[in-house]
Amino acid sequence: TRMKDSIGAGHKYRWNENVVTAIQPGCMSAGLRMEARQLEPGRLNHLTPLEAWRLLQTDASALLIDIRSDMEYLFVGHPVGAVHVPWISEPSWSINQHFVTEVRKLLPGINCRLEKDCPPVILICRSGRRSIDAGLSLLEEGINYVCNVAEGFEGELNSSHQRSSLGGWRFCGLPWEQC
Repeated sequence: TRMKDSIGAGHKYRWNENVVTAIQPGCMSAGLRMEARQLEPGRLNHLTPLEAWRLLQTDASALLIDIRSDMEYLFVGHPVGAVHVPWISEPSWSINQHFVTEVRKLLPGINCRLEKDCPPVILICRSGRRSIDAGLSLLEEGINYVCNVAEGFEGELNSSHQRSSLGGWRFCGLPWEQC
């Protein structure tokens, strides 16, 4: 079993590639790809939760950023190893004017205008919508390899208006934790 260390939110975590065996069968049958794929610089790359997880496994420089509010991050849960940088924060629910600066602080000494020097930045929100706007703001500021987890952490609402039953990081059985 190959293990990979990752640093996030001030903690060191060990990722076990065998966690793939715990993935929900419905997650795989929904056409989610397991293999890593080539990222396009200067474009927002949309990844399934499994593709995002695989990228984190294969690229030690990849950075997973949870952009949800403090309450969502703490009480709903978040991917293990994710760094928290909110895009929109309570109580005003306004866009974090320092978002790009806070992300750049996580990339110290890296000139992301030079494609070869910029690690992949993977953004995750609840369902993959807020992370599109956040990702576009990073691209506009010269961060070249930006990815959006298309289904987010909780996925879309089902017919009963519940999340985490149709898709998303948690539905796929990927590593997550909660306060």
